[in-house]
Amino acid sequence: MPKLRKMLSDINAPYIQSLMRLIETQSTATIAGWCIGYAQTNLLPLWASSIPEDARPMAALDAAQKFLAGKTTLPEAKKQITACRDAAREAARFPVAQGAARAIDACASSIHNPSACLGIALYGALALAYYQAGTDAAWDTLEPIAAAECNKMEAALRAVAIDDEANRANIKWNC
Repeated sequence: MPKLRKMLSDINAPYIQSLMRLIETQSTATIAGWCIGYAQTNLLPLWASSIPEDARPMAALDAAQKFLAGKTTLPEAKKQITACRDAAREAARFPVAQGAARAIDACASSIHNPSACLGIALYGALALAYYQAGTDAAWDTLEPIAAAECNKMEAALRAVAIDDEANRANIKWNC
């Protein structure tokens, strides 16, 4: 069995660069809303299929949504996000679920750190590829699946993107 990768690592891949350029044109609220919605639909089920009794990733997404809606404070949301991070760390025996939880953590964190949203692609796309192809799959099989997933992520962001966004997030990529 090949050594499992934890994330996509080619930040210069065209599908990652294209997503990054689109993210840079949007507000923090748009970025976070997109990320959270995508994670709820596409990543949370990966977690729940492996560790259904642990609701920490779902709680992190719920808290992030409540923060965006003005129904909770940032410190309260951060508590749930930290708990999701702990859940990811504890899920080492379940690589697909662990990748999904890492991506969920990044999505929820985008409410206060918009550049964290890239974790949806770096962790989430690979988790979805492992889910589809299996953890035994070779990189030549996984990478095209992850690339296609990144394209779906970008399409989902385009669907909610605001043209000529005046309130663009201050994105500082740490890569």
